[in-house]
Amino acid sequence: MASATATIEPGAGTLGRGLSTFFYRRSTFYLLLLLLPPLLWLGTVYLGSLFALLLQSFYAIDEFTATVVPQLTLETYRQLITHPANVDIILRTLAMAIAVTLACAVIAFPVANYMARYASPRMKAFFYVGVMLPMWTSYLVKVYAWRLILAKQGILNWGLTAVGLDGVLEIALATPVVGGPSLASSYLGMFIVFVYMWLPFMILPLAAALERVPQSLIQASADLGARPRQTFWGVILPLALPGLAAGSVFTFSLTLGDYIIPSVVGAPGYFIGMMVYQQQGTAGNIPLAAAFSVVPIVLIAIYLMLAKRMGAFDAL
Repeated sequence: MASATATIEPGAGTLGRGLSTFFYRRSTFYLLLLLLPPLLWLGTVYLGSLFALLLQSFYAIDEFTATVVPQLTLETYRQLITHPANVDIILRTLAMAIAVTLACAVIAFPVANYMARYASPRMKAFFYVGVMLPMWTSYLVKVYAWRLILAKQGILNWGLTAVGLDGVLEIALATPVVGGPSLASSYLGMFIVFVYMWLPFMILPLAAALERVPQSLIQASADLGARPRQTFWGVILPLALPGLAAGSVFTFSLTLGDYIIPSVVGAPGYFIGMMVYQQQGTAGNIPLAAAFSVVPIVLIAIYLMLAKRMGAFDAL
């Protein structure tokens, strides 16, 4: 038995060393071999489905038979950009996405700045847990909880009344477009829920970007006589732009594609995500659903090009 083991082990060791030497001398081949499974998954599942979606958007629905005609045409896109109801849906979703992104940036910047520059290690850990804790809760539970909070007899209405701010709430609900019978049935309430949902996606990239800002640059700015406001606009903000851009991509794209929040909270009115869900489900209009799905992709691509032109990625 011992002799048999002794004769097998050198051969196995030689084979292992041979393979190790082979891959070591061919590092590029070894890297491609390691990347092959994720690339196949990405190319087949993600890009394949994306191209299939894009192809479906160039089909059209026969008005008489209500079946998909597999012939390349721009009729669906013509319907998308010329029908007033469809244009209204795109503009409504775009306006909400821009408002949510700006609000998240304004709220997240002071929080992220404190986490990155002033908080002690223990306090920083507390902040990170506090920011990520809502993300551990079920998405649907949070949405329906906010519907109860924003209801006419909800806790938010009760709290504002208790502190004497019920008049402010009435003025906000009476505001055209954003108001409604209650916060749960208004675009203002939908905006609040969107900001709550996506705020962690803005805080975390911003905090990571601000942690990489060298303290020496801030001290040098102060030594040269710059005021805190000048230091913020001239040093901190330009270096934090990559984190701001990353967070805004999250908040912007998630708002564009979400269909659950507009379905549960807010005033009547379709958003892009709701139209995709309805057209591919109830209506069975797959080409129009695919065309609506392409809209967020195009908007995100335009946003990334504008951000790059403004230098948002120069500090990467």
